[in-house]
Amino acid sequence: MPISARSHSARWAAVAAATVLATTVAGCSSGKGGADPKSGASSPGSASASASAPSGPSGSIPVGPGPQSAYTVQQQPAPGSCHVHYTADKQPLPDPKCTPGATNPKVTPQTLKTTICQSGYTKGIRPPVSITGREKTANAKSYGYTGPLHDAEYDHLISLQLGGDPNDPRNLWVEPPSPGHKPGAGPNNPKDGVENKLKAAICSGKTDLAKAQQAIAHDWTTALSSLGLKE
Repeated sequence: MPISARSHSARWAAVAAATVLATTVAGCSSGKGGADPKSGASSPGSASASASAPSGPSGSIPVGPGPQSAYTVQQQPAPGSCHVHYTADKQPLPDPKCTPGATNPKVTPQTLKTTICQSGYTKGIRPPVSITGREKTANAKSYGYTGPLHDAEYDHLISLQLGGDPNDPRNLWVEPPSPGHKPGAGPNNPKDGVENKLKAAICSGKTDLAKAQQAIAHDWTTALSSLGLKE
């Protein structure tokens, strides 16, 4: 075969190989979201793919399905599979394997004024007690919590006012009472005050949305100091 013919054939072989490779890659990346392996809940789109992403100051946080017109009860982790962690001063923190947090895709730096920085936004996206009450009971078993449910808060790890997902099971957990709690008095959650300060900092431009979400998901007791904000 002449040299020019061989070169022509080689070029066509290379093009064919590249086409096969591109088709293979496209086929691997076109799958849709399915069941979240951590929670057992079905998550649309990329939520299940991001479920394995680490949370923390430098890690990404899973993205939830966002607000729904009608919420459904979400499957919780298996009973006894999650474990409460405690800070040095005995403040409870969730198990990052079960509760890494999940964000609301509707809340972005571009939509702050019409979402979390707009009065009344969180009230309009909060799931009803008829849904969260059943989830709370199941999640207590996930965490092995045996105290009165009245005294534990079914807490959004990344609160709604910080752009947390309303009903993704990765963002909710039965948070035991903090130290100093009086039995029967209902939840006492000093985390709420931290969340209020973080929201104010986000809406005033003093801190970044994603950084605030990462900080609260990692450890709410250090979130303000890690962002250089006043305690």
